Amino acid sequence: KQWYQRRVRGDSNYLCVSSDKGTVHIFAIRNPELNKRITVANVGYLGSQWAMSSFTLKSECSSVCVFPPHSSGAAVKNAVIALCYDGTCHKYVFNNDGNCNREAYNVFLDITQDLEI
Repeated sequence: KQWYQRRVRGDSNYLCVSSDKGTVHIFAIRNPELNKRITVANVGYLGSQWAMSSFTLKSECSSVCVFPPHSSGAAVKNAVIALCYDGTCHKYVFNNDGNCNREAYNVFLDITQDLEI
């Protein structure tokens, strides 16, 4: 797996990282205790840090991820938008417990369509 793209949210609370296999990982930057940890002493790991939340895009292709802007006065919603190279767009919302659910999906480019010139 190769990391493809990284993006920090405007308030510097979260970092999202996408891979070439369609996975997106969200890390808590300011509150790293929210990130999941695993300790397996007999294998030599003494506290590996994992993402707070992650999801796999159905298309399993490379994507560019962004945190949508927040309106002033609006309730802050933790969300990530993934624009995929197969022409799809996914919006996922996540919480500090690590739960992540797809809220929206759209096809913005039909790559199977022939272009007429």
